[in-house]
Amino acid sequence: MEVQETRVQTDRVLTIPNILSMARLAGVPLFLWLILRPEFGGPQSDGWALLVLALSGVSDYLDGKLARRWNQISSLGRLLDPAADRLYILSTLLGLTWREILPLWLTLVLLAREAVLLVMVGILRRHGYPPPQVNFLGKAATFNLMYAFPLLLLSDGSGWIASLAAVFGWAFAGWGTTLYWWAGVLYVVQVRRLVRADTEAD
Repeated sequence: MEVQETRVQTDRVLTIPNILSMARLAGVPLFLWLILRPEFGGPQSDGWALLVLALSGVSDYLDGKLARRWNQISSLGRLLDPAADRLYILSTLLGLTWREILPLWLTLVLLAREAVLLVMVGILRRHGYPPPQVNFLGKAATFNLMYAFPLLLLSDGSGWIASLAAVFGWAFAGWGTTLYWWAGVLYVVQVRRLVRADTEAD
């Protein structure tokens, strides 16, 4: 089901929600550097990496909440928010796969979904449509994955905390991956309907 937004949009760029989204984007390379430091002879910085992920999750919640409450929903914000979500997912996949915390097959499954969505966006653009709106399943999938990744990072250790983090991390990863592909299938169906309607209109 597609999320409908009926509030008036603004063309302003420097709004608080947009600044939060920009800060989230700036945190992507910082997170990747922190998570990969041990692979290049540096000290382990998983705690700082987890902090960056946590702050990203908080800002992800706040930018949407504040945009709606303060009537600062903008076209730029509609681009920045999903872009930040995807970049965090991609950077986390790269970091965790590089460190062999995530298996390669799971990374490929998630990347394949992104490839499908890119193809759908290309088809929409050829027919003069904007990218599909974020739907509830897509947002739920992102939240599940953003819970899964820090837990799996925390599981890369020893002791009962690491064991517990692994159990919940893999549970969230399973739910998130399933929802991620389910949302992707809905995007494909949505694109198919739009293109068919466009073709029949011609």
